[in-house]
Amino acid sequence: MHPLLLKIALRIEGLIDFTGKATSYVALAIVGLITVNVFLRYTMSIGSVWAQELEWHLLAALILFGMSYALLRGDNVRVDLFYANYSPKTKYRVDIISAVLTIIVALLFIYLSSSYVVQSFSIGEMSPDPGGIPYRWIVKGLIPIGFALLALQGVGELCRVILNGYSTKGGQHV
Repeated sequence: MHPLLLKIALRIEGLIDFTGKATSYVALAIVGLITVNVFLRYTMSIGSVWAQELEWHLLAALILFGMSYALLRGDNVRVDLFYANYSPKTKYRVDIISAVLTIIVALLFIYLSSSYVVQSFSIGEMSPDPGGIPYRWIVKGLIPIGFALLALQGVGELCRVILNGYSTKGGQHV
């Protein structure tokens, strides 16, 4: 069972790492887009609803694809103030519960957002603003994809916690 858990964790982590690194280019695109928008607006009085909406759409993609990568890297928000003082056994339990809750919450978001995306696609939802981005359902479609990646990373975390177990020596995971 342990080799299977390790294989699952490594595959998931590989996918999430690739996705996270690819998503970093979205951050670069956002910075470039904002720079161009600000430059055009203040030097030539040229503004574009489409470009401004694209900033928000790219930000949504960055957040939705970046959250699983943040979890992989351990850059997620935790309350280490309490966790640091827990016994290894308690840390193990907290880690198991955290991974399971991550999976459950991510699956719940996938379930709840799916009908939202389908409805947006079926009505051909577009920007309500003249000159805005058409096909708004595309950015809404990123919601279940982002949370699917988070659920996968939750499974990877769960595999890692089970593999590492807990030790009574020094309060560290082994």
